[in-house]
Amino acid sequence: MIKDIKGLHHVTSMAADANENNAFFTHTLGLRRVKKTVNFDAPEVYHLYYGDEIGTPGSVMTYFPFGQMPRGTRGVGEVGVTEFAVPSGSLPYWSDRLTAKGVTGLTQDTFLGEARLGFDGPDGDSFALVESAPQGRTPWAGTDVPEDAGILGFRGARFRLQDAAATGELLTYMGYQKAESEGNTTRYVIEGGNAADTIDLEEISSGKAANQGAGSVHHIAFAVEDRAAQQDVRKALLDTGYQVTPVIDRDYFWAIYFRTPGGVLFEIATNEPGFDRDEDTANLGQALKLPTRYEAHRAQIEDLLPTIAD
Repeated sequence: MIKDIKGLHHVTSMAADANENNAFFTHTLGLRRVKKTVNFDAPEVYHLYYGDEIGTPGSVMTYFPFGQMPRGTRGVGEVGVTEFAVPSGSLPYWSDRLTAKGVTGLTQDTFLGEARLGFDGPDGDSFALVESAPQGRTPWAGTDVPEDAGILGFRGARFRLQDAAATGELLTYMGYQKAESEGNTTRYVIEGGNAADTIDLEEISSGKAANQGAGSVHHIAFAVEDRAAQQDVRKALLDTGYQVTPVIDRDYFWAIYFRTPGGVLFEIATNEPGFDRDEDTANLGQALKLPTRYEAHRAQIEDLLPTIAD
């Protein structure tokens, strides 16, 4: 069994419009944009990162806004809901705030005793705010969201799968422990890591396969402390029969990727070096940062990218 996973690192999704995406996460949800860079494989497309003050692993939602990309269709074989933690008692505030800002799809319920507020993102993304203990986390203070209601980071994520058994076995191998179930959804929890420590597997045996597009999660990343731990995880996965990529330098972390039995793309990302490697903390997310290989083409890339209004 793998013992190096520390919970979630980040979740990466796709969007249709960079400005709409930026406004939603910074102005509506009150997160900080901690990095403005580009897609390593398509430098004409932004890669935007949102999180807490420093982009702590377990707090960061990232997006590729692919211009006029068609919306994806929800189904099985994907991360169905990305879940953010908020302080206990704050859901009434969020219900009023999201309603006032025209956010759609608001629903309130509970799961395993936790109060939840579901809502849609600009591209039909599925999110939930879950009342949770802070566990040492604090929200980004540079917003109009009060500190006693601010988003603390991720609570976890809910996968929608046609058959959850194989993914459950994989999570168990990765160090997660099977916990409680409610209805057709089973929770897996990892101990000893960060506070973004839950994955819920919702089994929908008759569900149709999801089609990716704007609003779809591209991949979900799990955290390891450093490159040595990442190499250990990679070897363990390869030995178990998974097809795992070589280590890829993503500037702010190192990454490996593999496809799960349920169809979800997993990444294992390092907590090092972090988002302050090329910007001081006070100015995170302001300037356009380019991977080294694209720096010589900065002028052309800047001409292709839309201006993002702060």
